[in-house]
Amino acid sequence: MDWLKLNNLHPTTRTLILARSVRSLGQGALVVDMTLYMHALGWNGLRIGMILTAAGLFGAMISLGVGIASDRLRRRPFLLVYEFIILVCSLAAFFTAQPVILSAAIIMAGFGRGANGAAGPFSPVEQAWLAEEVVPSRRGTVYSMNTAYGFFGMGLGALLAMFPELLSHWSGSAQNVLAIAPGAYRPLFIVVAAATLVNLWLIYHAKENYYHRLRQRAVPVTEEDTRMRKEENKMLAGLVFLNSFNGLAVGFTGPLISYWFAIKFGVGPASIAPMMALTFFITGISSLITGKLSQKTGIVKIVVRARFLGLILLVLLPFIPFFWLASLAYLLRSALNRGSVGARQALTVGLVRDQRRGLATSLNALSMQLPQSFGPTIAGFLFNTGQLVAPFILGAACQGVYLLLYGKFFRKHNEPGDDEN
Repeated sequence: MDWLKLNNLHPTTRTLILARSVRSLGQGALVVDMTLYMHALGWNGLRIGMILTAAGLFGAMISLGVGIASDRLRRRPFLLVYEFIILVCSLAAFFTAQPVILSAAIIMAGFGRGANGAAGPFSPVEQAWLAEEVVPSRRGTVYSMNTAYGFFGMGLGALLAMFPELLSHWSGSAQNVLAIAPGAYRPLFIVVAAATLVNLWLIYHAKENYYHRLRQRAVPVTEEDTRMRKEENKMLAGLVFLNSFNGLAVGFTGPLISYWFAIKFGVGPASIAPMMALTFFITGISSLITGKLSQKTGIVKIVVRARFLGLILLVLLPFIPFFWLASLAYLLRSALNRGSVGARQALTVGLVRDQRRGLATSLNALSMQLPQSFGPTIAGFLFNTGQLVAPFILGAACQGVYLLLYGKFFRKHNEPGDDEN
């Protein structure tokens, strides 16, 4: 339980982790129910996939600019803007299901994409700010803790996703789990709005020192700076290339996984939500363990080993004929695959110096989000034609390439602090 304690962290670090936990509550509820809500509105798989694709593309477009701008300005204002956007979009989605307005809210806020508590396209700012008060040797642990708290919040939020089906049963309005009244889903957006109000308060009161340090460090560029920048650019280019495969793999399965469970097994939120909640809780624990192991084994080695086992489960998942067994496979795969997110983020911020961390985290996010955006449309089209296996095979192929190249490219960056300049 010492792994969960935040009292030994810097107050700013602690606040950012708490904000991620609060933010993840609404994300956990919507990652289960957003696609089911759109299905209840009469939208087919292709249309659902296209909306999620548009959301991903919108996030990718602004992610890079946000990260670079935060390197030159400050981090906090950008996160406050993000929370305000989420507040407006959640209230709009609560008050109306008008297709244009709801689609715009989903696209701008990224509802249903399940960011594990991260600040969507503004997450590069969050990650760069988080590194401010954390020494390199502890980044693997702290970033894994940050991810774990996000997963725990997602787990609690996923339990709230049972509410629409339970409400429909109490009112007698649903004849089956795939015919829940759309209005039963809309109260979930109030959860998102309430969490956003809490985060606006937390982030507003968080202390930020980066801007002041940046102004004091305005010095001429030296030959050593040029050499280091070239080396950093080489590593960032490799990261972007690798992430394109990982992003495609995630896009083929992640955003529509709840919808896949519903159409394959005929189950609704009351069955999917507890399974997803348990998955998030176990993945959070896995993230903590991964963070600890990364200090002993190294970030790259622990990522490759865990994700190889996750790859095997991804291949097996679509062929499993029983809901409970498929749920178990999904749980284990998530724990192995997504439990390494914090470790990979720690490696990313360690590839560059402090004044370029916004750029690094933006490129990391952009190179994931852009290819990931196309996955839901392709998967939605395949689901519409009855192809419930193909997206998983496509995703596994991309994951295999990513995994093979990741271990080779970053083998010299295995330890958390090796590349710190």
